[in-house]
Order: sequence, then structure tokens, then C-alpha cells
Amino acid sequence: MIKVFIPLFFLTITAYTGLPAQEQLPVGTHPPAIEYEHFPNRVYALVWRNWNLVEPERMAQTIDCGTKDIIAVAESMGLPPAQSVSPDFKKRIYITVIRRNWHLLPYDQLLTLLDMTADELEFALKEDDFLFVKLGNLKPMCSKIIYTKPDKKTLARAKEIKQLVQQHFKASLARPTAPRFAFVKDLQSTEGLPKKETAQYSNEKGLRFIYSYFGIFGDPLIDTLHDPYPDGLLARLASKGVNGIWMHVVLNQLAPGGNDFPEFGEGHLTRLHNLRRIVERAKQYGISVYLYMNEPRAMPLSFFKNRQEMMGTQEGAFAALCTSNEKVLNWISHSLAYVFKQAPELGGVFTITASENFTSCASHGNQKACPRCSRRKYADIIAGVNEAMANGVHAGNANARVIAWDWGWHNHGDAPDVIAKLPKSVWLMSVSEWAKPIERGGIPSQVGEYSISAVGPGPRATRHWALAKQAGLKTVAKVQFNNTWELSAVPWLPVSDIIAEHASNLAKMDTDGLMLSWSLGGYPSPNLEIAQAFAKNPAAKPETVLNELALQLYGNAAAPFARQAWTAFSNAFREFPYGGGVVYNAPQQYGPANLLFAEPTGYASTMVGFPYDDLKGWRSIYPAAVFAGQFDKVANGWKEGLGYFKKAIEVAEPGKRAMAKADMGIATAAWLHFASVANQVRFVMARDSIRNHHLPSAEKQIQIKAINNILNNEITLARTLFEITQSDSRIGFEASNQYYYVPQDLIEKVINCEFVRTQLGSM
Repeated sequence: MIKVFIPLFFLTITAYTGLPAQEQLPVGTHPPAIEYEHFPNRVYALVWRNWNLVEPERMAQTIDCGTKDIIAVAESMGLPPAQSVSPDFKKRIYITVIRRNWHLLPYDQLLTLLDMTADELEFALKEDDFLFVKLGNLKPMCSKIIYTKPDKKTLARAKEIKQLVQQHFKASLARPTAPRFAFVKDLQSTEGLPKKETAQYSNEKGLRFIYSYFGIFGDPLIDTLHDPYPDGLLARLASKGVNGIWMHVVLNQLAPGGNDFPEFGEGHLTRLHNLRRIVERAKQYGISVYLYMNEPRAMPLSFFKNRQEMMGTQEGAFAALCTSNEKVLNWISHSLAYVFKQAPELGGVFTITASENFTSCASHGNQKACPRCSRRKYADIIAGVNEAMANGVHAGNANARVIAWDWGWHNHGDAPDVIAKLPKSVWLMSVSEWAKPIERGGIPSQVGEYSISAVGPGPRATRHWALAKQAGLKTVAKVQFNNTWELSAVPWLPVSDIIAEHASNLAKMDTDGLMLSWSLGGYPSPNLEIAQAFAKNPAAKPETVLNELALQLYGNAAAPFARQAWTAFSNAFREFPYGGGVVYNAPQQYGPANLLFAEPTGYASTMVGFPYDDLKGWRSIYPAAVFAGQFDKVANGWKEGLGYFKKAIEVAEPGKRAMAKADMGIATAAWLHFASVANQVRFVMARDSIRNHHLPSAEKQIQIKAINNILNNEITLARTLFEITQSDSRIGFEASNQYYYVPQDLIEKVINCEFVRTQLGSM
């Protein structure tokens, strides 16, 4: 989860339609866009970046040229033949397309490329897990791309690119490439799985709920084309002990608003119909559905024209629906009662009542700016919102669960006052590892985000759970057992020793459930089976659980080598240079796909969006040399584990070898990402050193040699990762960001490295 507030300039977006896109959509500081000089010009960059993600016809429409012109540009750079782009694919890939064109196209052309209206893009930038924040809270200034017939110089550079493609990727390109999102079809399929009529699904003690590996975040219930929980995924999750799934919803879209809010509820019948379908199917697998409640959402100032008594704290052009107003609280309760009566089989809700979206007057800690809430205690406001939601849920279904997440309470500090005021029917959830003291590379810190490398529970969760139990509340541990922002570009991290240690610790804490993932980490992986094992037997020994899992996955001969690999991966990952800035801003999500720049871009890295070349933003609390050294430790230790896993594949049982090879691909991809981050840190350090005009000539030559070695290594890493992504469409994907990169981005990285090499002489 990204703990941010929506920036004020984003909140000042005009809500009117019909305005030019550049006026309606947010631009922020609007600095000049980055020029990608390794391409002949921006037309060629556009074609490369969007090839086989957007139809050639739409690219042609975007820059006002013929389709044949687009195809000619692609062929001149050695791109493969055009493939059809389905509506399903376009819906699943649009965030990736937005990101890769952010520095290329102005809004008007971007809308044409996306086949979106300005209203649709505005909604996506706000509601798709804070997409505009991930893009940096700004839109780079891009002039319109105008197609012109390529001249000799342009054609010559295109030819050079084609030669580089053939030189580095000829053999790889001769092999078939798995389509992006092929994993969706795999996870939809029930082939080879037990029939749901005869399957035995999880009945172990405790709640274990998770998000869809490929769920669409914004408004999933209005979309009938993309089922976030097909039968194949439900069956696989159930087989690994999952008994709950969750979905992102907005309450004013899910229920009518009554006389007080007649504008609420448009499309709610469709959404409820789709919700019931998912609930009914999930139930067949022993799985309940939980709704994510982040309410009440702030509204535009115009909403309060005749509702001044409901208008609370203001941020920009939005204001809170003040929960000190009885009508607002009643709307929350009545709406949830309506939803739970319409979908009575729902499992419940979990709530976030501070941080994230601007909701109540206290949600951003600014209740003193409200004339009503300023007279109330913070704890009364936060607990009151949770009570209103609990009242509504239980009016609809007395047995449904209401889980209050302490995320953001008192700015992520201790919140005994809030816990004491929660209704006794509510469960309390806390991030297990939060506030855990750690030391990496000699730098002390504490966990302030999700982490796998730091094993929980931490002191905040321990205190909050104890207070909740004293108050008679049940407790839930929020964990990430597949991946985190430490690395989310692979479906799961095989750091099984760490997962088992954490699960064992939580079993001793006797919590009543686990939330197994935020929007990332929803893959039905072997790591989930570790959680299931401790649900079955809280007293189990981690070593026993892991030995049995390795035997089950790979067979008797391979199990010892797999165990050695998992231990090596786990020990290496404990060296990860953890920090809030690191997990959000460093380039580990993109790894070898992140481009290198011979000259500083001047751009600040963004939250899992654009790493750029912002070493200061990447390293957070760590000195640059220490930061690079820690990633070296992770990569080197991980590489040792790959050696053990290779031996496991050699002796794996024939029927288990394909799975072992796929798991090896995931582990190798993770290593490539870690190794690349160390390279990129040292590249920026050497580049910036060379730019120091007082650097002696001999030292400059040493740095140039170091950069050449880094370029060679990055090319090798990119080529290796390309081959893995060719066969495994899961690599590079995460649900809320879609694809961080696609295979052709790794080819572009090689082109980029060779171009940077030519610029070394002018550094």
C-alpha cells in the first residue's frame, strides 16, 4: 500500500467535462519531458514502446499518419510482425501504456492512443491505486508528435538499432514468446484440478484472505469482461488454505443514497449483481468475499452547495463528508446494511479510516479545521466511523466480520485510545512487522511499510493486539507472504525460511486470522501453504514444515537441494537495504529494464512508477556505497541459492521437473533484479564522478572503464531476463501496476546501453 495523501493540485481538477484534456487533467509542475535519444526520433520511440500493445492503426491515428507508415517504422528497427490486440488485453494493459507514453505524448494524443475519454483517464489517475502519485504527481511537458517521412540520418539510426537487435537477440527472437497475460488463462483453467463437488477445501482454524493476483483495482464490479476471481484461481487459492478474498469498492457506487444523497448509487444494481455472482462462486470453494471500505470518500466542493452542515475539513477543491453529522453516519450504516442484505453471503469488510484517500475530517489528522470535529477527540471520530460501518454491516448480516485496520492511526503511532472505543464486535488488524527495529549495512532503522526481509511481529502490532484482546476483540495480522515492494515484479519470492519463521511467530501470538496480501502478492504460491501448515498445527516446527513442502513440490532426491536454495535465498534477502524510500523509489521493480542516462535527468524517482536515475531518492537513509554493497550481498547470496536449485532440477522427479524449472525462472528473475540495482547505483556514482570537472584524467579513465563494465553486465542481465520473460508471462507483472516492463523493454535496454557507450567520450 502507498501511504500518501492525494496532492492538493490533483484535488483541484475541474470536474467539468468537455474541456480540453490539458485543462481537465492534472499536470503538476509540468517540467520538460525526457528525450529518449537512443531512438532516431519520438515517432520511432512511440512505435517501439507501443508495438504489439496498441494496434498500428491506433498509433497511426494518434500521430496522423498511415498504418503502413507505422509498420514501416517497426520493420526498420527489427520489431516482430504486428499481432492483434484484443479488448481484454487493452483493458488489462492500459496502466502500462500510460506509463510508457508519459514522457512521449501530450494528454490529447495519449487519450487517442488509449481510446479513452478525459473523464475515464481522470478516474484512472485518481482511483487506480493512486496512479497519478505513482507517475510523480506531474505530467511532463510533451509537444505533439507529428509524423514526417524519415530522412537518411533517421533511417541509418533505425538500421543500427535493427543490427543491435539481431546481434543480441537473433536466437532468442527465433523462439516463441508467451503472450503477456498468458498466466490469466492458466489461472482461469480448472483442468487437472479436483472438481469442486468432490474437492476438500480448507477448514483450518482462522481467517486467511487475499487479493486477486490479476484483479483490476479501480471499479471491478462494473466490468463484466474481466472476472478477478475465475474458478481456476479460486480452486488454487482454496487448495492452499485461503478462505477469504477481498475487493476494492466505493460505497457511493454500491448503494442508493436515499433522499439525502440522490446522486449516489448510479450503476449499483449492476455492481451488486456482479458481486453476488462472485460471492456465490467463491462460496463453492469455501471462500468468503470481503469488501475494502475506505469511507466516506471526500466530495467536490460543489457537492456541498446545499449541504453546508455536512461539509467538513477541506483539501483543495474537495471536502470531507463530516462524520459528526448524523445524516452522514446514517448514510454509511444504511448503505452497508443495504449491500449486506442484497448480498447476504458476503464475509464482511475491512476498513481503513486514516491515510490513503481523504475520507473523514480526522483521516489526514486535520480535524481541527472542521467546526464540528474540532470539538471532538481524534479517537472518537475514527472509532465512530468504524462503529457506523459495523452497525450497517451487522444490520444486514449479524454474522459478517468487520475488521478495523489500524493503518495510519495517529500517523502510524500507537493508538490505545482508538482501540478502547471500538465496538466489541469488531476485529482489529495490524501490520505484523511494523516498527520492527532492523540494521542493514550498519545503518539502524525500523520497518515503516510492508516487509518480508524483516520478520514480524514488531512492537506496534504486538501492543495493539494485546490491547485488542484485553478489550475482547479478535485480532488479525496483516502480512505479505508472497512479495512486497522490496520486489513485486515476480509472483512470489522463494524465501521460504523467512516465511516459515514469520508464520511460526504469529502462530505463537494466537491471532485469529491473516490478511495475506495487499494488491500485490495474490499468487497461489507454495508460500501460502506454509501459512496453511501453521494454521493446521500452530506448534509445528519451521524446519519440518519446509522439509515436507520441498518433498511435496520436487520429490525426495531434489528436496534437500531445494531446502538449501530456500535457506540461501532467505539469508541473502535478510541483507536487503530496507527503508520506506527504498521500497518505493529504488529501481528493483524494473531491474534490468530501467534505462541508464548519460546525463542526469533531473527527475525525482516516484513511488513504484519511475525510478529514473535518482540515486539520492533510491538510497534513502543509506550512503551510496553501502546501498550498492547491500544489493551486492543480496545478489551474491541469491546466486549461491540458484546453484543449489539447479541441482534440485537435475534430480527432481520427472513429473515435478517442469514446476521446478518454472520456479527456477522466478528465482533467477529476482536475482537479475537485485544484481541490476547494484549496477545502476554504481553507474550513477561513476557518471556523476566523471562530470566533476576537477577529476584527474587518470581517475576519469578508471570511471569510464567501470561504466563500460557496468554496461556489459547490464546487457547480459537484460538478455538473460528477456529469455525468462519470453517463456513466463508472470515476470514483470503486478496487479495494481500491470506490467512494469514487457520483453521488448529489455531489448530497448540493450540499445540504450550501447547508445550510452557512444556518449562516454563526451562525458
